[in-house]
Amino acid sequence: MTDEQFMAWLKNPAAVRMVLIEAEVNVDGAEVTRYIASREYVTGPADTPANTVYLPLAKGGLAFTEQVSLTGEASLSSGDIELDNGDGALDGWLGDVWRNRRIRAWCGDPSWPRADFRLVFDGIVDDMGSASRDTVNLVLRDKLQRLNTPISEVKLGGTSTNKDAVLPVPFGECHNVAPLLTDPVTLEYGFLGAVESSFEVRSNGKPIAVALNNQAGRFNLTTNPFSTTITASVQGDAGGGYAPRIAPLVRRIATAYGKAAGRFTEADLDVANLATFDAAHPQPVGLYVADRTNQAVAIQQLASSVGAQAIMSATGHLRLVQIALPAPGVPVKIGANQMLANSMRPAERLPVVAAVKIAFDRNWTVQAALTTSIPPAHADLYATEWLTETVVDEAVQARYRETDDPVQIETCLKTRADARAEAERRLALRSVPRTVYEFDGEPELMVLELGAPVVLRDERWGLAAGAPGVVVMMQRNWITGRATVGVLV
Repeated sequence: MTDEQFMAWLKNPAAVRMVLIEAEVNVDGAEVTRYIASREYVTGPADTPANTVYLPLAKGGLAFTEQVSLTGEASLSSGDIELDNGDGALDGWLGDVWRNRRIRAWCGDPSWPRADFRLVFDGIVDDMGSASRDTVNLVLRDKLQRLNTPISEVKLGGTSTNKDAVLPVPFGECHNVAPLLTDPVTLEYGFLGAVESSFEVRSNGKPIAVALNNQAGRFNLTTNPFSTTITASVQGDAGGGYAPRIAPLVRRIATAYGKAAGRFTEADLDVANLATFDAAHPQPVGLYVADRTNQAVAIQQLASSVGAQAIMSATGHLRLVQIALPAPGVPVKIGANQMLANSMRPAERLPVVAAVKIAFDRNWTVQAALTTSIPPAHADLYATEWLTETVVDEAVQARYRETDDPVQIETCLKTRADARAEAERRLALRSVPRTVYEFDGEPELMVLELGAPVVLRDERWGLAAGAPGVVVMMQRNWITGRATVGVLV
């Protein structure tokens, strides 16, 4: 079935919609798949899976809410599937292990062969519960939950005093980090895995000579510095090829780190989206992970450096979406014909800002009052954690009586030019009133993705001529065939 045929079916008010659900679950130690549907459905002998009965248990839910954070923090999308348990036949399911198992849903017509059903959700089960005596509920999360684990828990090992310390991981270029002392006898320091380069190794801020082994991610001091404060700048994680940009690092963290069983593969990535994002955002970045920072948090730290967010598409592919107006791409026109009558309302008003302060080029080891023979200006830099760049719109400041000294936004950006460009971009976005409008959409809007550009029209709210917007919230209910959409204008 082509996209055009599926869209025509979505728009057809006489269409009969149903959902097929395949949920993985551990039953008495064995991994099995349960086949569930919103109405009776049996596959044919030529279908995949063949001759399979989908139990008509889904009676509500599958209203999955996806949202882009407008403040940059990491978040997971969530939803719910309600299953009929009026006769108690599913009581035993509560004793099975559903958590962190894959679940997928397809939408289509009862008359269609299995192959024509369209995948509409690919995520994981957070758990199973019961909202009432007559129901059991599958609580859903998007696949980012799989990345909610530490980037690395690899310890140094051996017999030294640092044997239980986790080896640090540098991503991109990181300034003045504190590498781990890996061998006190040979004065070896280092990281987890190969690095592109270690340079500017210092003892209490003063440069010292070292013997490098970048392939192992280690270096040895050639003389005893009689100091316990050894720092270095590092171009890190060369295992996948050194690429100190947001999209390649997100890809690397998602596919090469964390627990092996939960790592993403190329099939879990929106490869085209990541390539487009990388072309648009070549800014060098750096992130140093010296603790049990989890993958999802690290990925969001990188993405938020340019006002973006890592999200999962409805069909389970990792994407990077930057909140920008106008949003890139060909906009979808949304007006009275695409939404339920009188359903649009202002859901959120964003505060106007008159200044943006971006923190960049983090000093990962702050050293106050260095006494070695380095220039005072250098000593001041090593005592400072962040460099900052602030842009101010004085007219907006006066009109809205806003501060010109805003809270700094910490990023992984490396250069002052990139920090200033990002500050100017954010100020342009937020120095005018912005509103998130929500409305109930017709079925054809269910295929919208977060970050999609739209032109929003309505007879009210000053939108009669249409205004550019970007989709920041989607709630799809494939059983009822309705979508609630949030658009930032």
